[in-house]
Amino acid sequence: MSDRHTNGVGNAESVQVDIDVATRRLMLALDALEAAAERRRDADRDENELASRIQALGADRSRLADELDGSLVKTRRLERANREISEKLDAAIGTIRAVLDAGEDE
Repeated sequence: MSDRHTNGVGNAESVQVDIDVATRRLMLALDALEAAAERRRDADRDENELASRIQALGADRSRLADELDGSLVKTRRLERANREISEKLDAAIGTIRAVLDAGEDE
């Protein structure tokens, strides 16, 4: 009978060791799961920040494109005004020369 008693205690100790091992494995698995969840939250946060930055860059690009279009329109207007002024100056210089030449001939 003492063999049975010893076997029963041995089995109980073996079961307790198995439970302890399983508990440690479970705790390690839970720690790993928690770490994975934290990495995922970080990745999601980084993804959201990247999306915000991309949206801001898109808005900046649109604003800069609008400013460039406005500058091109302004440049074309200035070039046209410059040509008109140049033509008028050339005409005025021609007129002044003609008047001076006519005054010398008299």
